[in-house]
Amino acid sequence: MTRRKILSENQSYTFRSYFEMTYEADEILAELGYSLIRRHIDLPKSNHPLERLAELKQRIEESLTLVSLSSETARRETLVAPTLLEVARYCQCQIRIEYPLSVNNWLKGNLDYFLKRNPGLLVVEAKNDDLTRGFTQLAVELIAISEVEEGDIFYGCVTIGDAWRFGRLDKTNRQIYQDISLYRIPDDLEYLMRILLGILE
Repeated sequence: MTRRKILSENQSYTFRSYFEMTYEADEILAELGYSLIRRHIDLPKSNHPLERLAELKQRIEESLTLVSLSSETARRETLVAPTLLEVARYCQCQIRIEYPLSVNNWLKGNLDYFLKRNPGLLVVEAKNDDLTRGFTQLAVELIAISEVEEGDIFYGCVTIGDAWRFGRLDKTNRQIYQDISLYRIPDDLEYLMRILLGILE
């Protein structure tokens, strides 16, 4: 059976374009030369002491009673940014917000959050309410970052604020793994922080 063409050689696509496509993630990624595997991923976890975790959790829980999370901006500012800023403080790494990246006409746009600490790096895509299509966009962003950064394994995460799902790109085998586990804020905050820090250590 012949695989149908989704992407046009003469057309330009941003990362957001992949979120808006109605095709299945595995079909889109196949066009970019990658296969998609959904399963539990053995994610790295840090043993770093989290002295400020209780304070962060309290701030987030208080915010949840005061802020309506009906928009992507509200979720990013209330849940995503505070969590990632705390990760950046712990690992003393830079966090880039709306980080521009252009590899070619099929791989370009802005990464919502990009954290880098040699050798680890993390791409985080924040969406309003669609983790499934958000993961497709994240996977394409991981393909793009793997073209410009050194390394073979790249990690990313898609979040709707209170729910987070991880992905891992294996450049050598041209595979992207989608973790079937879901991590929630505030209930899984410590576990989530340990994974985020583990990726960057």
